[in-house]
Amino acid sequence: MKISFNWLKEYVNIDDLSPSELADILTRGGIEVEGIANCSPSIEGVVVGEVVSVLPHPNADRLTLCQVKGGNSPLPIVCGANNMKAGDKVPLALSGARLPNDFKIERVKIRGEWSSGMMCSEVELGLGEDTSGIMILPEELQVGESLVTALKLDDFILELNVTPNRPDWLSMIGIAREVAALTNRKMRLPDVAVVEKGESIERITSVTIEAPDLCWRYTGRVITGTKIMPSPFWMRRRLESLGVRVIHNAVDVTNYCMLEWGQPLHAFDFDLLEGRRIVVKRAEPGEQFVTLDTVARDLDPDTLMICDGERAVAIGGIMGGLNTEVRQETVNLFIESALFNPRSIRRTSKKLGLSTEASQRFERGIDPQGVVHAVDRAAFFISQLGGGQIAQGYADASTPNVPLPSRITVTVGRVNQLLGTAVEKEEIKNCLKRLELSPVEREQGTLELVAPSFRLDLKQPIDLVEEVARIHGYDHIPSCLPSDTLAFKGQSPLQLFEEKVRRVMRACGFQEVITYSFIDPGEIDALRLPASDPRTHALRIMNPLSEAQSVMRTTLIPGLLSTMRRNIYQKNYDLKLFEMGKIFIQEEKGRLPEEKRMASVLITGLRSGEVWHMPKEEADFYDIKGCMEAMLEELNIRDVQFAPPRDVPFLHPGKSGVLIIGGKCIGILGEVHPELLSYYDLHKRALIFEVDGDALYQCSESTRYFRPLSKYPPIYRDIALIINQEVTAERVKSAIQGLSLDLVEEVSLFDFYQGKPVPEGKKSLAYRIKYQAYDRTLTDEEVNLFHGKVTSFLIKELGVEVR
Repeated sequence: MKISFNWLKEYVNIDDLSPSELADILTRGGIEVEGIANCSPSIEGVVVGEVVSVLPHPNADRLTLCQVKGGNSPLPIVCGANNMKAGDKVPLALSGARLPNDFKIERVKIRGEWSSGMMCSEVELGLGEDTSGIMILPEELQVGESLVTALKLDDFILELNVTPNRPDWLSMIGIAREVAALTNRKMRLPDVAVVEKGESIERITSVTIEAPDLCWRYTGRVITGTKIMPSPFWMRRRLESLGVRVIHNAVDVTNYCMLEWGQPLHAFDFDLLEGRRIVVKRAEPGEQFVTLDTVARDLDPDTLMICDGERAVAIGGIMGGLNTEVRQETVNLFIESALFNPRSIRRTSKKLGLSTEASQRFERGIDPQGVVHAVDRAAFFISQLGGGQIAQGYADASTPNVPLPSRITVTVGRVNQLLGTAVEKEEIKNCLKRLELSPVEREQGTLELVAPSFRLDLKQPIDLVEEVARIHGYDHIPSCLPSDTLAFKGQSPLQLFEEKVRRVMRACGFQEVITYSFIDPGEIDALRLPASDPRTHALRIMNPLSEAQSVMRTTLIPGLLSTMRRNIYQKNYDLKLFEMGKIFIQEEKGRLPEEKRMASVLITGLRSGEVWHMPKEEADFYDIKGCMEAMLEELNIRDVQFAPPRDVPFLHPGKSGVLIIGGKCIGILGEVHPELLSYYDLHKRALIFEVDGDALYQCSESTRYFRPLSKYPPIYRDIALIINQEVTAERVKSAIQGLSLDLVEEVSLFDFYQGKPVPEGKKSLAYRIKYQAYDRTLTDEEVNLFHGKVTSFLIKELGVEVR
């Protein structure tokens, strides 16, 4: 929103303030001033002159020799224009004056006659585009006065950042109200003196609202016998300085009143309205309408249309139609001033991709009482500038949907409690009165008021507290430290668990990454999961930034593989990455997804990187398994088993496994399948594991139990077995431990062999069993007895052969 410093002076006396001081006051009052621009023209030595005489040039047919008074005595001026006459006030550039583009005026002889200056046009002064002749000034200007001072051209434009909740700030009067309140000065509203001389409006037009949910009030005035012509310089200058394109007096007046009152208006050629009446209704399905910018727009029934007796003539609150545009030949005008549903205007503006000064105001909400003020002001200006008669009364249709002012009650104690102040009751009342709120004291310390119609944002007591803070001054609110003590609660058990996981991952040489929760649905498809897998039920985002981020992730693996790809492209080949985050499983459409905490790890490249003292070996399955085992050890999780996977299609067959704790599968690990790698354009081997973080948290033990080392020596026995290929080493180990023999301290696999002389379909496994007692030294007889029990059990249960 741009405001003119000089224009603002017409409503509130700020002659003692500079533009920068005003900007500081507004900013401290909550209106951010983004910039101040000096729009004064670059002219010097130009004064108000009066033409004394106009005579033909004795030596040139197309020139005139004028006597122009710009001070004490007339000066000879040779001029090529012929639109001026004796008595006209004109801009006179004296000898030595400077015009835009550093053009200097000097006393020169033209065709034998001296010219002691130059009468100027708007273009020559940089004040407009009128090249028809010399600029004719208002008669009341003082001869000899500086043109810049006389026309108030030394103006400043302040650009404001208006917050969405304050639509009243989108007008000169709205800003003037704020300035008056912030500086404790009086506000002067413009005098709207409408002289009605024409026919009664009920006899010449009518307004009907058929869509009361979209249009809450529609008002109009009719001006007959007016003349369409260029607007006066002062109006054109103000509009152009605020970035509004000037057209002619009818349109310029509606724009001027919109900037002044914040109420958008529209002028129709009254003679082009079929039936000379207005009907406000919804658009027909498939209807097309050509707006003033000559664009044909497709409409739907949610679009509010302003129609005459037969057709649409404007898109309500956004833009008028080409079919009723005001032309040079127009003599009768219908001026529209309405109150529309803000949501309807915003929805239509977004749908059509058409944002205008009018729509920006309507979609925020306008003053319901300003509808009549603005249309009266516009009718007054048009009748003054273009002549014509204003019809008696105005066409008006209203609905019960017009917003009613809010009645609010607030206490002095509540104000001071929230602000941390001790402001007196009278000062609070004064702050509210400066905002035109008129508080009434109902009880001791209780103030009641009705919000004015232009303050649609005031609805609750807290709104009044904020207003008191603004007007009283944020600078007057004392700064103090809170008196309460802050109690440090420490980390929760879940946070401690997550920190343990991060600590062990960092200790293993991994770096933590954080990836987006939004992924490409193709990344889930690339996992080749069966349709019954919950991870295929991804929640789709309603308004995604792109298709590549259109669904919520159901696994952390795509994020790690994408990170690997970005690093590979940057020639960073040796990676150890981990991530802890949530995945989102949509169990049922229409309900919020289940959020599960997961932990994922990825390894690729060399096991130890390129260092001189370590072999250059690529990481393999046992690196990822060892990482998982280290994490389980740190979390003090027991009853752990690793088993071959049944159906993990995105892992390499034979180089993968699942993690089982307490008989439940809670994680997977292994080498990524080549087909999944090719989807990410990766050609290096990658190993991953992913575990259910919530399940790990439930299984983890925060308390560790220790027992002293045995004082007695252990005895080791080895056992070599021939066993079927499908029986896993883990199963044999679990079987031995499942005997629950007190003396079996440890079981470890130390050899694996396939090939001759081991029969086909068989394999050889060799285990070392540690036997140890804590109360005595074991004898060979005791150990042999227990070892025999182990051997017999394996032969009976698993059908092994002892080598």
